[in-house]
This record gives sequence, C-alpha cells and structure tokens, in this order.
Amino acid sequence: MFGAVATADAGGSSFMMIIWLVVIFAFMYFFMIRPQQKEEKKKNAMLSSLALGDTIMTTGGFYGVIIDIQDDTVIVEFGSNKNCRIPMTKNAIAAVEKPEDATADKDAKSK
Repeated sequence: MFGAVATADAGGSSFMMIIWLVVIFAFMYFFMIRPQQKEEKKKNAMLSSLALGDTIMTTGGFYGVIIDIQDDTVIVEFGSNKNCRIPMTKNAIAAVEKPEDATADKDAKSK
C-alpha cells in the first residue's frame, strides 16, 4: 500500500517539474529571446535603408556622412574639412539620420 502512494506522488512531482520548466522557458523567450530578435530586425532594416548622404553615428561614437556604399562596406567622411574618409563595415553603424529627418527637425525647432 505504501509503495502505490509513493509512486503516485513521484508522478505528480515530475509533472509539476515539467510545468515549471515550460514556464521558465516561456519567461526566457518573452523577456530575453524575442526582444533581441526584434532589435536585430530593426537594425537590419536600418542598415538596408542606408543611402548616400545619410549622417551616421558609429559604434565608437563618431559622426560622419556616407559617401559610398558597397556590399558590406561603407565609406564614411568624418570631420568638417572633408579629408578624412574611412571604409568600415555596415555593422559598425549604430544610428542613421536621414537628411529629410534633419530638415524636419530644424523646421519643428524654428516654430
């Protein structure tokens, strides 16, 4: 009699363990994996919309203007004297500001 109760109790605890594992996996998916995938899609969309003349900020914090785009490489012009042109990978771009966005911001600030 005691053996039957012990096996039924062990079956219930293993079922609860499986449920907790599913809950932990769901928590990790919705709070860790899914937001990272959204950020990756957002960055890929930003990099695919690059155009000549866009002002960018690199991951190192430098601001420049795109003057040429190749497959995975862009040539960026830094500084006000326009003599510093550096090729870099697209993955080194942290943020992009389109020229039309800059003019819209200036118009909004002047009003």
